[in-house]
Amino acid sequence: MITKTIDESSISLMPEEPDDLFALRRIIKNGDRLTGDTTRAIRQEKDYARPDRGERIKIRVVLNVEKISIDDVVDRLKVHGTIIESDSESVQKGSHHSLILKIGEAVTLTKKSWTTLEKKLISNKKEYSGFLLVAIDTGDCGIGRLSGTHLKLMPNMYSGSSGKRYKTKFNIETFFEDVESAISPSVQEGDTIVIFGPGETRKRFGNYLSQGPIGKKHKVSVVEGIDSGGEDGIYTFIKSEAMKQAMAKSKLAKVSGIIDEIMLRVNKKSNKFTMGFDETVKANNAGAVESLVFSDKVFERQDEDVVIGFLNKAENKGVKIFSVDSTTDVGLRVSSLGGIVSLLRFVPS
Repeated sequence: MITKTIDESSISLMPEEPDDLFALRRIIKNGDRLTGDTTRAIRQEKDYARPDRGERIKIRVVLNVEKISIDDVVDRLKVHGTIIESDSESVQKGSHHSLILKIGEAVTLTKKSWTTLEKKLISNKKEYSGFLLVAIDTGDCGIGRLSGTHLKLMPNMYSGSSGKRYKTKFNIETFFEDVESAISPSVQEGDTIVIFGPGETRKRFGNYLSQGPIGKKHKVSVVEGIDSGGEDGIYTFIKSEAMKQAMAKSKLAKVSGIIDEIMLRVNKKSNKFTMGFDETVKANNAGAVESLVFSDKVFERQDEDVVIGFLNKAENKGVKIFSVDSTTDVGLRVSSLGGIVSLLRFVPS
């Protein structure tokens, strides 16, 4: 999350990934003031104007927050409140409005006082780097960016290689240039580029990329053991052992390791884990939770405010908390286990 402190009470915030939206959901509370851009329909008083339709204009408002909720799961947040300031004379103060918080859009949050936990949650220090994943073959290429545990895929690219039954001349270098051009807008500072796929194409593309401008700014890693290209290759990689080795310091590898450890303890008939919200809350009350992982599914099964309150309480106790979503296999696994799981330091009595 990109942050800029304005004064002791106000901080400008711009979420960069879904995890940042979860963080904002945990810190924005009733009574806070939120400043952001929005649109509002203004009825026109002109002759011949349609009475049932107004002009939608862009305005900046300051809301006194009354309610906040996750909208469409992790894609955005919806903040309801009362308008207390506006840069448009046509917007009446005291009227109700909603701000939609999205990735890449900045807002300013004003609080009477910021807690230590709230400052920690918006810290712009990145504990985990991002990864640009490239699953390439002579025929196609899949590209995805892994940020935290969220995977965003680009449309598959196709080389135009016709196969042996055609006599057309195929230039792999041209395909590499096209893939490089597609990668460039998605690579962010600190990202590692991980290349994999069948055959020798991955090595050739790795060498090609390393010698270009992207390779001079970013680490390029070529991984073996993934025999699929395109989108299928991306999904195969993120749930493979090769991923855990190549991206050992990634958040996805960390969370995947927690889930694997839980499954191992299940097989060993150990009780040092929890599955489901009620069981995890009980263990946390006893101070037994070491780390927990939750998915967006938990909000469908439990009251959202109750879940948020629990997460904040657990983190204040020193619990390491990770969020996942349905874009990866890990997120789907957590959802199937009740939406929340944890590793325990000891078995509570």
